[in-house]
Amino acid sequence: MKAINSQMKPQDIVILLKIIALADNNWQQKPLAESLGISQSEVSQSVARSQYAGLLFGNGKQVMKTALLEFLQYGISYVFPQKPGPVVRGIATAHTALPLAEMIDSAENYVWPNAKGDTRGQAITPLYVSVPGAALKDPKLYELLALTDALRVGKAREKTLALEALKNRIV
Repeated sequence: MKAINSQMKPQDIVILLKIIALADNNWQQKPLAESLGISQSEVSQSVARSQYAGLLFGNGKQVMKTALLEFLQYGISYVFPQKPGPVVRGIATAHTALPLAEMIDSAENYVWPNAKGDTRGQAITPLYVSVPGAALKDPKLYELLALTDALRVGKAREKTLALEALKNRIV
């Protein structure tokens, strides 16, 4: 029997957020993989890791929302840290993207580097390479990922607002 590599990977968070964005406990791995630009085998491995970590319930279709929120609140900035990089063109994230952009007026912009982006700002490496493309196809996922990035790179105020917005969208 093959041993499970139980260490979480950044794409596991992306997959969990996509499942929440779908709001359907009958999701299938193949369409999920295609929508995220991730291989089906990687989705399968991610589901196994998330079940092992207690972030997916039972058959692996239902996100343990409270556990995920706790991880996002207390762990994401330590497990998947990010420091803003050079100024580039890209897709707005963190407090530069909605919904936080409506609440926070900041001279600092954060972006996922991407040629399709229309914002200049400091580069933030997305949790997974396919995140910008997946976010552009799914507005709900985009909001969840941008809010998660605010927890990864934001200051206290941004983190507080992002956590409240995530709670409203996840629970």
